[in-house]
Amino acid sequence: MCGIVGYVGDKESAPILVSGLKKLEYRGYDSAGVAVMNRNVLNVVRATGKLKNLETRVQTDVPQGTIGIGHTRWATHGRPSDENAHPHTYGGVAVVHNGIIENHLALKEELRSKGHHFSSETDSEVFAHLISDELKSGLDLPAAVRAAIAQVKGTYALAVVTTSDPNRIVCTKDSSPMVLGLGQGQNFVASDVPALLEHTRDFVYMEEGDLAVITASNVDIYGRTGQKVNRPTRRIDWTPMMAEKGGHKHFMHKEIMEQPRAVADTLRGRMLLSEGDVHFEGWNLSPEKVRALTKITILACGTSWHSGIAGKAMIESLARLPVEVELASEFRYRDPIVEPSHLAIAISQSGETADTLAAFKEAKARGATALALCNVIGSAMTREADITILTNAGPEIGVASTKAFTTQLVGLYLLAVKLGRMRGTLTVKAAQEHLTALTEIPKMIEDVLKCEASVKRVAREFMNAQDFLFLGRGPMHPVALEGALKLKEISYIHAEGYAGGEMKHGPIALIDEKMPVVVIAPKQPHVAYEKIIGNIEEVRARGGKVIAIIDEDDAHVASLADHVIRIPAASALLAPVVATIPLQLLAYHVADLRGNDVDQPRNLAKSVTVE
Repeated sequence: MCGIVGYVGDKESAPILVSGLKKLEYRGYDSAGVAVMNRNVLNVVRATGKLKNLETRVQTDVPQGTIGIGHTRWATHGRPSDENAHPHTYGGVAVVHNGIIENHLALKEELRSKGHHFSSETDSEVFAHLISDELKSGLDLPAAVRAAIAQVKGTYALAVVTTSDPNRIVCTKDSSPMVLGLGQGQNFVASDVPALLEHTRDFVYMEEGDLAVITASNVDIYGRTGQKVNRPTRRIDWTPMMAEKGGHKHFMHKEIMEQPRAVADTLRGRMLLSEGDVHFEGWNLSPEKVRALTKITILACGTSWHSGIAGKAMIESLARLPVEVELASEFRYRDPIVEPSHLAIAISQSGETADTLAAFKEAKARGATALALCNVIGSAMTREADITILTNAGPEIGVASTKAFTTQLVGLYLLAVKLGRMRGTLTVKAAQEHLTALTEIPKMIEDVLKCEASVKRVAREFMNAQDFLFLGRGPMHPVALEGALKLKEISYIHAEGYAGGEMKHGPIALIDEKMPVVVIAPKQPHVAYEKIIGNIEEVRARGGKVIAIIDEDDAHVASLADHVIRIPAASALLAPVVATIPLQLLAYHVADLRGNDVDQPRNLAKSVTVE
């Protein structure tokens, strides 16, 4: 969850480290710090709270040196404090660490018996002590790091510097993301690409168990067994401006507005309209293999889980293949039934979500074919997958996911068409109709975004509500779940998403004149539409305030609702892509009007890399 940045070169490292940490603020944090080396002198500056607190301390007394490491911490062991902030030091060693050391209590006890004294409550400080001991035994820094991690049970992305070897950074990773940035006369390490884009476009994604030795002129990588390895260098096309706000008040607002482009990028080069088919680069499933599939299991968490629920309807409808949608955080803690005839689909914006990655590995180990739907090429999930479908959303900085969700929905729809064609459940003509409908979605999203002023008026009226209820039926049920999640994530208002048919099974007891109820009610198949109108009537009868998301020409529901937000009419399976946009805007404006930190909501992190 935390952010790591490291630099070695010929420039002063402190400004580069702080700038890189700013680019990683989206990951969530409660403290930050840097360690800068000047010959054999180690200078550590740490601060609780926002990065501006660290920046003030660094500017007051600038630590000199051309090699250093920095970190933004999100508390797991120990409260947010200066003492618990990274980097942690001991015996001339400084470390920054993402992940969790599961056996840290036993290691601390053993180290204390040898005379070690700890200055923090964290598990991460253990690394500094272990490495210091190994250096004193005569090992060089890479060997000392390797010996230290051999004693640790848990997960880590780790970067280390020491006064006894002042010209290089050693870093290693296992189950936590880490990338290397390559420059001329300077090199970098970070948790994620945006931290380094202003300095380089050339990146190497470290793999599990890799250990890298970084100097100003060279980067050497060694595999888990210690042998030197070559990892591919990837050229990243994102510009630094893509990771900036671009004139918007918040990253989240910018990313909501980017969705027409993001969806178009997800579609680009993949739709073969003349053939009624879909092309995915790297697709290696034969028609025989696809026809032999007996079940799909979708593994995801949070927003990605909601997209999985929508994807279930898409795949079952178009490919006629049974789909289960599993909370990845629960999947491997039972004895799931997985067979070689199953396809496991992991959905994650970052490709580093710990629970999803662990469940994905479990399904693959039990024999399933592994497909990743992800936004980050080279991430752990894409490396684990047999097949990867990239959403091509570009960097998503705001913690509350927006364009990642809509591009996941579009990616799942493309997959449903692909599977339908390979299984023979979709004719060429039917596939052409579905793909043609997809081409209209970016323009529909553009049209919905024009309703922002009316959404803001609704937000202003209900910004002080204590509770919200979101209702949807059929394909709109996951939209209701996602709308509620967005609102609670950034406004801190309690919100629940329900299938409309479940309202009478409990939530109806909550409805009174103070309760706003958001009803997602585009004209779906006749029964669902009539039933959702029944829900609206039930809310009205109890004094609840109805905010309805409706088709542009729907006069009937408009006459029943207190507020309406109109959207273009889309087919039933694609309507979730369009209907979710006003709910994102509603959550955004409610949170903004309440004065909340929209991009970095409290207690949340962008990439959940611990379980």
